[in-house]
Amino acid sequence: MSSARRADDDQAARWKGPAGHAWVAGQAVLDEMFRPFEEMLVEAVSPLHGGRVLDVGCGTGGTTLAVARKLGPESRCVGVDIAEPVITAARARAEREGAPVSFVCDDAQEHAFRPGAFDAVISRFGVMFFSDSVRAFANLRRASRDEAVLRFIVWRGPADNPFMTTAERAAAPLLPDLPARRPDEPGQFAFADPDRLRGILTESGWTGIDIRPVDVECTFPERELVPYFTRLGPVGLALPGTDEQTRARVVETVRAAFDPYVQGTEVRFTASCWTVGARASAVR
Repeated sequence: MSSARRADDDQAARWKGPAGHAWVAGQAVLDEMFRPFEEMLVEAVSPLHGGRVLDVGCGTGGTTLAVARKLGPESRCVGVDIAEPVITAARARAEREGAPVSFVCDDAQEHAFRPGAFDAVISRFGVMFFSDSVRAFANLRRASRDEAVLRFIVWRGPADNPFMTTAERAAAPLLPDLPARRPDEPGQFAFADPDRLRGILTESGWTGIDIRPVDVECTFPERELVPYFTRLGPVGLALPGTDEQTRARVVETVRAAFDPYVQGTEVRFTASCWTVGARASAVR
């Protein structure tokens, strides 16, 4: 089996299993935490672009539904995600709202979208996990009409986002087998290098590429901090395999490490990201 295929299988197993279920469990907190980014993407999508929108790595569907509300009942918004638990949750949300959206449970890198089906492609933290990013963005280009709009948000580097690595740095002495973050590998910080990202988009058929830094203050209730780091990220994935004593020590140690971000009843941190815009090239 090739390394790329193994990476695909690992990502699928992770998101179809514990990571996907953890994302569903934290849906309300995560939606509020990342609300500013949802608003950026909703603002970027205009009825003038057309009403056919694809949301890549849509999670539980918050951004997909928000875009559908803006574009109205004549729109056709589709969310795609590899994780069955989050797609199940997204479909339930859409049914409750009676929204003009649908959701596809599949890998956006491989899915056979109808060519030219979309006027816009968006993503909030959903495009950093492809094993072959050029192949993935080329597939999204084929799914888009000529001059379609691409808008997405990804994380900058770990040095710019210390909050996001606090848990693993604090837990490392107690959990020595935590996986190391490696630059350019699929994961949260895969697109930290804007030059690499620009090259991927150019090679896969996108033009007019605009990559800009954005720093956004995010908040969530302090009471949700322990559930947050014990469910999500490398520490959240590692904890189920530990004994009760180790888990208690990890929770105590990591919670203390987050003290600089706690202000009263809230957790506050700065999310340092790239906002990325492009258009589907008319020359292929």
